[in-house]
Amino acid sequence: MSKSLPNPGVSAVLSLIIPGVGQIYNGAFLRGIFWLIITPGFWIGSGGTLGWICHLASAYTAYRYAKKLHA
Repeated sequence: MSKSLPNPGVSAVLSLIIPGVGQIYNGAFLRGIFWLIITPGFWIGSGGTLGWICHLASAYTAYRYAKKLHA
């Protein structure tokens, strides 16, 4: 039985909803935990600006990693 590969779009959307969940969906658990911890810190510490950047970076990296798994 073969394991299905994660959908890059789903990975990105999951990380847009909750940063790090897209990475966990991809199977990159430590990366997901990293984003789950670091993003709220940037939201609180920067008043939002770095939080947005971190949030979007989480979604982008989840998308890229899922695409890489398909290659």
